[in-house]
Amino acid sequence: MVGRPDSAAPTATVPVPVTKRVTCLATTASLKGQDKRDQLQLCLAQARVDCLKQAIDQKIVGEARKSAIKTCMGGDAPEPQ
Repeated sequence: MVGRPDSAAPTATVPVPVTKRVTCLATTASLKGQDKRDQLQLCLAQARVDCLKQAIDQKIVGEARKSAIKTCMGGDAPEPQ
């Protein structure tokens, strides 16, 4: 493979999975002030419900469910208020 870069080397263009949190941030980016905060909270709450439904469907319980929801949301999800 003369003249070709090593395709096995990791690059900066590796796709990053879009999480529910990132999606919510993106959908509220054009909003401002209280409207932005309200819509972000609604989006995150709905995303958490979606993640919870997914965990229930997969019969995940206990700490594993908490971890699955956190992973589904995209990391350190805030605790529901």
